[in-house]
Amino acid sequence: MSEWRKSSYSPEASDCVEIGHGIGIRDSKAPATRLPVSRQAWLAFLNLVKKTFE
Repeated sequence: MSEWRKSSYSPEASDCVEIGHGIGIRDSKAPATRLPVSRQAWLAFLNLVKKTFE
């Protein structure tokens, strides 16, 4: 995964979780550590979050 994105809600200098194209998750404080996530698992997570906040 070479392309990582922070939430647009995160200030530039803050610590946050980043999402990687490919799909993965990492902590901006420890960018060498990555958690690979399957596309299916990521979509299930997004659907759960959307349902929670409807």
